Amino acid sequence: MLFRRDTSHTINLALQGGGAHGAFTWGVLDALLEDGRLSFDGISGTSAGAMNAVVLAHGLLQDGHDGARAALERFWNAVAALGPAELPFPAGDGGGIGLSSGIRVMAQWMQHFSPEQLNPFDVDPLRDLLAAHIDFERLRADSPVKLFVAATHANTGRLRLFQAHEMSVSTVLASACLPTVQRAIEIDGEPYWDGAYSANPAVFPLFYECTANDILLVLLSPLLHGDTPRSAEEIRARSLDLAFNATFLREMRMFAHAREYAEHSLPPRGRLERHLQRTHFHLIEAEELLSQLAAETRMTPGPAFIHMLYEQGRSRAQNWLTVHFPALGRRSSVDLGQMFY
Repeated sequence: MLFRRDTSHTINLALQGGGAHGAFTWGVLDALLEDGRLSFDGISGTSAGAMNAVVLAHGLLQDGHDGARAALERFWNAVAALGPAELPFPAGDGGGIGLSSGIRVMAQWMQHFSPEQLNPFDVDPLRDLLAAHIDFERLRADSPVKLFVAATHANTGRLRLFQAHEMSVSTVLASACLPTVQRAIEIDGEPYWDGAYSANPAVFPLFYECTANDILLVLLSPLLHGDTPRSAEEIRARSLDLAFNATFLREMRMFAHAREYAEHSLPPRGRLERHLQRTHFHLIEAEELLSQLAAETRMTPGPAFIHMLYEQGRSRAQNWLTVHFPALGRRSSVDLGQMFY
């Protein structure tokens, strides 16, 4: 052949949080790793996205793509073992997929009692799970990718981005700390809550601090919700969803405006305009699936549920590779203006 098409690309990953729904992202990553044509420059993650990010980096460090696939599988199987064995069942009047009445009662209790009251001994199985599955000392010393894990300072609301040299069990737990369920995670004497309050996930470090020009967004929260909520429970759930996604939506709208501005600016263009024009955005999501799941399913992993989400993620990623891989390095495969205006 006179001309050979480039068959490999380096990309950045932006991994959204969503509790147990992060198993969808596991499936996405597994398909990307299995395909073998992609390598990773930077990974930004929040909550479950942060866990996927550090497990992926740990696995890459151990044994490349195969090591990352194995590490993610071990981690999520361990997460699944923490939850109920059965799939959630149809929720009845509320529609979608719901949970057992016992789990709903627990969710109600969380609205009336503090984490100190519900969990006075601060038991957190994720703490032991992370320590058992990730070699944080080695990761801090020699991470194969740039890592950006988001947490929110509980007393100021400011975003704190922890990078690879700062990775620890505490930084990952901070990124996933729901204040109604868990006590604030203290790091260097400062309290942190879930990173989704300030970035879900943070995209700007992938733009400013990474050399790869392609950013793949893996989203777990629907960009378009269904019917307007009516009940008090539905309103609380929607309010939390909106709060967790507000900063991400604002950041992506900023990128959409900035790219439009750069495209219409006259030469000579500055460094920022050139960088914006070189940056390509891509998207993998499962809006129609995840929008049907009750909010409580994010907190109740079970083997069947976790592996259903994993298979969905694999399928979506395989379809994305088939349709959009040729766009990498050339153009965006998603219209930011259409999605985020």
